[in-house]
Amino acid sequence: MSFDKTRLPEPVSYYESQGLAFKERKGKWRTTACNFHGSTDSLRINTDSGSFVCMTGCGARGGDVLAYHQAAHGLGFIDAAKELGAWVDDGKDVGRTRPTPLPARDALVVLAAEANLVAVAAANVAHGVVLTQIDLSRLLTASGRISRIMEVFA
Repeated sequence: MSFDKTRLPEPVSYYESQGLAFKERKGKWRTTACNFHGSTDSLRINTDSGSFVCMTGCGARGGDVLAYHQAAHGLGFIDAAKELGAWVDDGKDVGRTRPTPLPARDALVVLAAEANLVAVAAANVAHGVVLTQIDLSRLLTASGRISRIMEVFA
């Protein structure tokens, strides 16, 4: 089994399949909503490479659609590559290797962002705000990321 980057989906169609609508239709970089923190027009996407970055500083960024898929769905590299059809069976047996853990500093950044999101959601619920389905989905993703970091570093 191996990863084949050429099998990743075309960036514009992938992001549109994820429910993102672009504000403009020209140029290499396009603006859309950031589903990571709920802003309506802060995520910039490169239509050639699929890289993305949130311009408000929520920390969302990555180099291609695979990185977005991992972050948006809380998946590891192999699971995300399989879902996108970029993981191919080439007949070779890849032994189970433990992935390199996230550097501790990066883990703390992720934990801080996800803990902040959980705290805001908890405060909203405490004040009687009903969370939307998108909010609940993002909250579950945050919970999964926190649990995964705990597993790696505990």
